[in-house]
Amino acid sequence: MTTALWCVLAAGLLPYVATVVAKSGRHGFDNREPRAWLAQQEGLRARANAAQMNGFEAFPFFAAAVIVAHLLHGPQPLVDVLALVFIAARVAHLACYLANRASLRTLVWGVGLLSVVGIYIAAAL
Repeated sequence: MTTALWCVLAAGLLPYVATVVAKSGRHGFDNREPRAWLAQQEGLRARANAAQMNGFEAFPFFAAAVIVAHLLHGPQPLVDVLALVFIAARVAHLACYLANRASLRTLVWGVGLLSVVGIYIAAAL
């Protein structure tokens, strides 16, 4: 399995890190109505919940790019590096979300987006 495909697994699991942050702590999580409970949260928990949703939103575009690159036999070393850049950007994005660093979060989100676009472009080579 290639590095890029391992990155797809990592990208699929990364939002769950934010999920754990959003649902943990001393204010008891209500598992009967988790979405309603999360919608009422503020501060770190609200940001963690937003980060998990953003992670799930970003995942399909990235996963599809890696799969397309594999199907079209794109240059694997380049696809691997771009996939690692995406993972690094998503980890930084999560950290910025949790730390309430909105401008930096937007910057690293853009890096992640450009890395996915780069994977598609690499697939076209």
